[in-house]
Amino acid sequence: MNTLEKTETKAETTTQTTTQLTGSQAVLEALIHEGVNTIFGYPGGAIMPIYDALYDYNEKLTHILVRHEQGGIHAAQGYARTSGNVGVAFATSGPGATNLVTGLADAMIDSNPIVCITGQVFASLLGTDAFQETDVINITTPVTKWNYQVTDATEIPSVLAKAFYIAQTGRPGPVLIDITKNAQMQLFDYEGYKKCDHVRSYRPAPIVRKEYIEQAAELINSAKKPFVLFGQGIILGKAEEAFKAFIEKGGFPAATTVMGLSALETDHPQHVGMLGMHGNYAPNVMTNECDVLIAVGMRFDDRVTGRLDKYAKQAKVIHLDIDPAEIDKNVKTAVPVWGDCKETLPLLTSLINKADHSAWLQAFRDLEKEEIKEVIHDELNPTSDMMTMGEVIKTLNELSGGDAVIVTDVGQHQMVTCRYAKFNTSKSNVTSGGLGTMGFGLPAAIGAWYGAPHRDVVAIIGDGGIQMTIQELGTIMQFGAKVKILILNNEFLGMVRQWQQLFHDKRYSFVNITSPDFVAVAKGYYIDGNKISKREELKTALKTMLDHDGAYLLEVMVGKENNVFPMVAQGTSVSEIRLK
Repeated sequence: MNTLEKTETKAETTTQTTTQLTGSQAVLEALIHEGVNTIFGYPGGAIMPIYDALYDYNEKLTHILVRHEQGGIHAAQGYARTSGNVGVAFATSGPGATNLVTGLADAMIDSNPIVCITGQVFASLLGTDAFQETDVINITTPVTKWNYQVTDATEIPSVLAKAFYIAQTGRPGPVLIDITKNAQMQLFDYEGYKKCDHVRSYRPAPIVRKEYIEQAAELINSAKKPFVLFGQGIILGKAEEAFKAFIEKGGFPAATTVMGLSALETDHPQHVGMLGMHGNYAPNVMTNECDVLIAVGMRFDDRVTGRLDKYAKQAKVIHLDIDPAEIDKNVKTAVPVWGDCKETLPLLTSLINKADHSAWLQAFRDLEKEEIKEVIHDELNPTSDMMTMGEVIKTLNELSGGDAVIVTDVGQHQMVTCRYAKFNTSKSNVTSGGLGTMGFGLPAAIGAWYGAPHRDVVAIIGDGGIQMTIQELGTIMQFGAKVKILILNNEFLGMVRQWQQLFHDKRYSFVNITSPDFVAVAKGYYIDGNKISKREELKTALKTMLDHDGAYLLEVMVGKENNVFPMVAQGTSVSEIRLK
């Protein structure tokens, strides 16, 4: 019998009409009513009452003790990305709360639905510079979709209902609720929990305007060279099938952003690759050749557009997005289609003509052949003694069949993985896109496994990024997340080194990084592992990693000064993409 049940029994015997709970108990009841089953967190003084209450809820709520609050919020992000549900993280006040800021910023720009609950000093001490007091509300305002400080327990049910509603509706994002210690301890008359379905002045999905759908269809039906760009909005909107029906009826070539990977299976005949700085040659070049550019659930990030004054100036742009703030923010649209793409795509599909753009699609394939000849073949089939990152990913594809969840950290390995990994299933690509947070990969993979424990989760990380959050191996050791950790070690901070080589005359300033014996470190956490440096060892080593029943760390030594190409250098047009 949990605390609530005990309290209710007492209430019945004393003929009370309401149940008395503490603020801490009300927090946990809210999580249960919202369907939360996993929390990532780290206790401390200011949040201790919530952790004390959690002691009585261990049959309903699983708490994963991370080794750093940054690990907790990245794990919550990974959980949200693979499960499609809201991720939850706990932290205490002061340094606990400030350690969440990087993850909040990451979740904000990548539209991850998470709710963070932080403890705070007693309300009577606010503003006195009390021990471990920080103004977490003002600190996190720029990096949250909404935040709020609770000083009275009676607010907790309604505030948390609002928090979950805001986090997961419209364009998703992070929410932080800061609860003072007195509010956590306060007894109050609990009248139940009611999920929120409306917040005054907050419109999560704009009203779909029929005239814009009709204008978009008219433009598409008259296009000779239509081109579709798609992003994570397809996944967040659960619109994968609607999107596929749209591009198949229209016969459009379609290219993905980094965050859009896995929304459409990699081998779909109309999938023409990845956009952006290290994307594929054809979609970048053809952006400046198409006559109608149809953007779905993507935000025209600078890494996708290159120089804006030279971006798709010949094309009429149709932009489908749930967030009106993204329309015309970077790229001027001819037709804005506001709304949830799961609603707008079928409406648009019903109005477009069934079309065959095979000749236009073939133009992409012709450029793809050029990229294969100049870049891809040598990357996937190298003749040098040192292995390439690309051949590692190619072998991983062969063994996983494109069915694994791939979590990447940030750097060269990230771009190589995004370029060459195969994805058959949605919600299979977990990476830090907009913020580019090194250290994201390992904790995010832990959360991703809890979000999809029935799937293989492979964390692909560089020798730099792994050392930023390597302590989360302790979380794996204690709780048994079956994460496969693949370290691609080039003994450099590779992406920075590439820029220094290309744009700073090989002045390699502080990019040589010395690493520990990663396998020995893993074994110190009772995690099995192996290290290889020879090509003939690769397939067997990867198979051993994937087949291992439990977490496993494999370190693969790769070429030190290999570069990731193609590349759109900063300040250049997408059509000026370099193959070498």
